[in-house]
Amino acid sequence: MAFTLADLNEAIAASIPDREAIVSATRRLTWGELASRSRRLAHLLADSGLGCHRERDALAPWESGQDHVALYLYNGHEYLEAMVGAAKARAVPFNVNYRYVADELVSLLRDAGTRAIIYHASFAPMLARVLPKLPPKALLLQVADGSDAPLLPGARDYEEALAASSDAPLTIQTKNDDLYLVYTGGTTGMPKGVLWRQEDIFFAALGGRVPGQQPVTSIDDVVARSAYGDLNRTLPAPPFMHGAGHWTAFITLHQGGTVVVQHETRRLDPDDIWRTIERERVFSLTIVGDAFARPLLDHLRNGRYDLDSLKVIGSGGAIFSPSLKQALLEHLPSIMIADGFGASETGAQGATFMAAGHTAVAGGFTMDQHSFVVDETQGRRIAPGDATNGWLARSGHIPLGYLGDEAKTRHTYPTIDGVRCAIPGDRAHLNDDGTIRVLGRESGCINSGGETLFAEEVEQALKRHPA
Repeated sequence: MAFTLADLNEAIAASIPDREAIVSATRRLTWGELASRSRRLAHLLADSGLGCHRERDALAPWESGQDHVALYLYNGHEYLEAMVGAAKARAVPFNVNYRYVADELVSLLRDAGTRAIIYHASFAPMLARVLPKLPPKALLLQVADGSDAPLLPGARDYEEALAASSDAPLTIQTKNDDLYLVYTGGTTGMPKGVLWRQEDIFFAALGGRVPGQQPVTSIDDVVARSAYGDLNRTLPAPPFMHGAGHWTAFITLHQGGTVVVQHETRRLDPDDIWRTIERERVFSLTIVGDAFARPLLDHLRNGRYDLDSLKVIGSGGAIFSPSLKQALLEHLPSIMIADGFGASETGAQGATFMAAGHTAVAGGFTMDQHSFVVDETQGRRIAPGDATNGWLARSGHIPLGYLGDEAKTRHTYPTIDGVRCAIPGDRAHLNDDGTIRVLGRESGCINSGGETLFAEEVEQALKRHPA
C-alpha cells in the first residue's frame, strides 16, 4: 500500500468502520460510510474516463499526467469525500475559491485543464456563465444545498449519481507519485497550482509527521495510531478551499479522528462555532489568526458556552496577535494555543505553543528540522548569530513544482549545496536561539524613506496602538 489519500482511507476505515469520520449539518458519516461513498465517486469518475494517463517518470516536475477535478464547494462532508474519491480514481482534486468572479473562475479552470467539476447548487448560475468559455467537461456533479438552482445542462445530481454507482473495491492501483494539487491564494501574482506527490504532502502537511512524534514508517503505523483517535474531534473553521482548512481535516482523519463541520459554512458565525464545539464535544479548533480570533473572543465574552471538551486552538495562515492569544487563555485557561506557519509551496514548517500562565510575545517560530534560512543570494544557509535577513527555505518533502510553469518552478525550487529546496518568497531572520522570525513576503515590502518595512510590521504596530 502507498501513502495516498486512497490507501490511507481504506486502511483506517477497515480498522474503525463504525467510528464517526465526518459530522456535518446534514450528515454523520462513519468511517465505513466515508470509504463506501468515496469508492462510489471513484467508480463514477473512472467510468467517465477520468484517471491517470501518463505516469510520473515520463513527466517534468511542472507537468501532470492525471485528470483534474475542480471542487467548487463550501465546507461539508462532500468536499473531503470528493478529495478521497478522486484520489481513488487516480484523478486529482483541486480547490476553487468560491469568491472568484467570472473572469477569475474562467482563468483558474482553464489553467488547471479541468475535466470535471463538483459544485454546490448555489454556484450553478456562475458556472452557467463561465462554462461556455471553457472546453466541454467530462462530468458535472451538482450538490444540493437548499437553493432553488436547477441542474445545469448535462449535470447530474451528486447524491443520485453516487447512489447509482458501485461501492465495490477498485482495481485501480494508486501510487505515491499520484498528485495532490492546491492552488495558492494569489498573494504574489495570479494563483498558481502547486503540484505535490501525495506521499510528500502526507508527510509535509497531512499528518504523516505530527509535532513531537516520529514520522510514521508504514500504513500499519497509521492504522495503529488511529485506534486511539476516538477523542480527537476537530473543527476546522476555515474554508476547505484553503490549505489551512483541509490540511487540518486530513491530519485529523489520518489519526483516526472525527472532523466536525459547523452549520454556517458561508460566513464566519462565532456563535455557531462555539455552539458546535459545545454540542459535538470538540477537542480541537482551527482558526486563521486575528480575523477569526477577535470575533470568536467577542462572543466568548458575551455568551455562555460549555467548552470543557476544548483543549487546543490552532491557527495558521495569518498573524495571531499576542494580545488575542492572552485574552483567549484568560477565558479558556485549560487550552493550549498552537500558532503554525507554512505555505502551499512548503507544507507546515513550524509553530509556537502557549498555555495559560505564559506571556504571549511576538517572537520566532520553532521550525522543523527541514526548515532554515538562506542568504540574499540563495547561495548558503545562515547560521544563528548572523545579523543578516534572508529567505525562508525548506528541504525534504516538498512539491514538484507549479503546474504548467517551468520558469517559476525552477525559481522557487532551486538546488542549494546539492539539496533541492523550496523558497516561496518569505523573508525571515534566524534568531540567536535558533528560532525563526518570519518577516513577510518580499512582494509585500514597503519602502519608507529608504527603510524596508513589511506589511505585517505595520499591522502589528497598529494593533498595539492604544487607540
